[in-house]
Amino acid sequence: MAEITAALVKELRDRTGAGMMDCKKALAENGGDIEASIDWLRTKGLAAAAKKAGRVAAEGLVGVATDGTRGAMVEINSETDFVAKNEQFQGFVRDVTQVALAGNVTDIEALGAAAYPAGGTVAEALTQNIATIGENQSLRRTAIVSVGSGVVTGYVHNAAAPGMGKIGVLIALESTAGADVLEPLGKQLAMHVAAANPLALNGDDLDADLVARERSIAEEKAAQSGKPAEIVAKMVDGAIAKYRKENALLSQLFVMDGKTPVAEVVAAAGKDVGATITLKGFVRFQLGEGIEKEESDFAAEVAAVAGA
Repeated sequence: MAEITAALVKELRDRTGAGMMDCKKALAENGGDIEASIDWLRTKGLAAAAKKAGRVAAEGLVGVATDGTRGAMVEINSETDFVAKNEQFQGFVRDVTQVALAGNVTDIEALGAAAYPAGGTVAEALTQNIATIGENQSLRRTAIVSVGSGVVTGYVHNAAAPGMGKIGVLIALESTAGADVLEPLGKQLAMHVAAANPLALNGDDLDADLVARERSIAEEKAAQSGKPAEIVAKMVDGAIAKYRKENALLSQLFVMDGKTPVAEVVAAAGKDVGATITLKGFVRFQLGEGIEKEESDFAAEVAAVAGA
């Protein structure tokens, strides 16, 4: 069994929002396995939904750029938020995002090897940035979204500067309707994605492993009810249907009114202008999601609990 350290307890607390004593117990029950402990806490009603598991800390910026039917997004990390406010770093993020857009670059290694506007490669410019700013930085990921006709709309939440911030979203709308119709709709949908954090476009597109994990949690919760097997089966099916509905963009309730499914919002917009509008896809980057957080200065509090 893994040692239940202060750092391990703190990581589980950061990822679930559960109390430290509950986190310590979860880790003890699951041999120090973080993922199993998250599931254990959720079956006990002590942790929020899986979205919280992505709430980890890293600094830097997400850059977003669009050009008609195409859009690009990159995430570039730094050690501190201070660097993210640095004009040189912001300029680098802006340039790299444009490089990704111009070259349709979807691979981070290819992005590093791409030509940088001021000379050399992006990777060489990054090395120079590290030397002059004095803090480690890294190219983390990049994405390209495109449609045959219509628009790709970009949105940045918590913007630090135009086109860059903590959360970036690209929305792809395919249609013969004009940009004057599609751009405002795309921005509203992008704001929804930033707030609601859907995991897929449709319920059927959700990652099979995630669905299986949710089913396992739902089965354990339902079994604790003591109800007959046929009722338990219906409870599990209902929980999975709810999970699919709440985590697929098209079936989520539009944050602007809290009652209309996104699919109906898009259909209504098309009906208003007499043209079919199809939401083809989206990409959402949240700064630092999935990156392990380093132990902070208040770890003494956690250490006291871990040693209890």
